[in-house]
Amino acid sequence: MIRFSAKLCKPKRVKGERAAAWTFLALPQKASDKLPARSMVSVEGTFNGTPFWETLQPDGQGGHWLKVSKKLRLEAGAEAGDKVTLSIEPMSEEPEPKVPTDLRKALASEPDAKAVWSDITPLARRDWIQWVTSGKRAETRIKRIATACDMLSKGKRRPCCFDRTGMYDKSLSLPEADDE
Repeated sequence: MIRFSAKLCKPKRVKGERAAAWTFLALPQKASDKLPARSMVSVEGTFNGTPFWETLQPDGQGGHWLKVSKKLRLEAGAEAGDKVTLSIEPMSEEPEPKVPTDLRKALASEPDAKAVWSDITPLARRDWIQWVTSGKRAETRIKRIATACDMLSKGKRRPCCFDRTGMYDKSLSLPEADDE
């Protein structure tokens, strides 16, 4: 079991957008070093004593960060700015990722892609989902869904050029904290 404390932060507000309902924390490097990979790692444990399971994201610097939902934060009685305590351990079996509706519909309309999707591991499905959803623009997402279905239909089991560590793909990096 990996035990540590960390500050709960709000993500920096983007001009013209509403404040995010979620918060995040950066794992101390000593805690992160005990995990089996520098990339995404699914963990289970407690957050201020509240049981949870979640997938840690790579911070792009060889460590990890945790996106904390509003629900978990409220259940744990924590607010942005609070120091929280966690006990975590890697999950023995990778959980099935939640497939976005648009990707699920596209896969349903492509039997060959759906067959390969059903045959790959939950970790590989998570990589495809991350690649599809990491684009900044709606057009990029639409194009990536079409490309994913095409590649899967041809038997490709992993997205090309996907950096699971966040060292090169900054869509996985640690968010900037709001200093307010």
